[in-house]
Amino acid sequence: MKARRRLVTRPGGRQANGPSLEGLLDVVRAHHPDADLALVEFAHGEAARWHEGQTRHSGDPYLTHCLAVAAIVADIGMPPTAVCAALLHDVEDTTCPPGRVAEQFGPDVAQLVSDVRTVKLGAIPLGGLRPGAAGPTSRSPHQEAVLAIRLADRLHNMRTIEFVAPGKQRGKAHETINVFAPLARAAGLTEVSRELHDLSAAVLQPAPAAYAVTTRLLALLTMLLPGTQRARWRQEWQAELAVLPTRRTRTRFTFRVLLGTPRLSMTLRRPAGQEPRW
Repeated sequence: MKARRRLVTRPGGRQANGPSLEGLLDVVRAHHPDADLALVEFAHGEAARWHEGQTRHSGDPYLTHCLAVAAIVADIGMPPTAVCAALLHDVEDTTCPPGRVAEQFGPDVAQLVSDVRTVKLGAIPLGGLRPGAAGPTSRSPHQEAVLAIRLADRLHNMRTIEFVAPGKQRGKAHETINVFAPLARAAGLTEVSRELHDLSAAVLQPAPAAYAVTTRLLALLTMLLPGTQRARWRQEWQAELAVLPTRRTRTRFTFRVLLGTPRLSMTLRRPAGQEPRW
């Protein structure tokens, strides 16, 4: 598999501010140099159009979820049609007219968008994901794309699980650790499987009171940041904290955030065009 910028990373990593359209196009190009990137850009525009005004539980624009899912799918190495379907995977929950996706992107993308919502995971054969493999695989390319989008969707939802009601958190965590994490492992996506498992375990087996204190401290530190950035950085820091294995590593992480927050605040307040570095 070709070297590339990694977008399938735990929150708090290189893509801490979330993937951009430009970053997404870079990853698609790295895997598929001859790809029609205009199609991916068009899908992004359509997603932005139909999700306009929608927000997630975190308060972020819904488009951030579409981009995050597409970024994970692209990083896995799936083809541009799958990336387009990932960008559009929730468009049926909008006022987008029935048939528009097929009209604008063709039947393959439209069928992917539909099957991501309707095909049961148990109906997809197990086996490694091998985008572009020359030999026979246990699944069709269409099934591979459906599985990749479903896993990416669940991964980003688990990264932002803190914004969901506690009861729903536990239900999603049980399903993720029992179904999605094993599926990702069987598909050869070990990093995705590990993160799904860790994020679920953090919900199902919360750390003791010291962890809660650390979480509150991180939330307070975000008050030093610009208002538009607070929810995102709180999400990133707490998700990173959730997958650290020991109290000692969590304390070190919190101390590093404590020391770095003033500098981060100044960086985020700089004029647009200067990328923050953490």
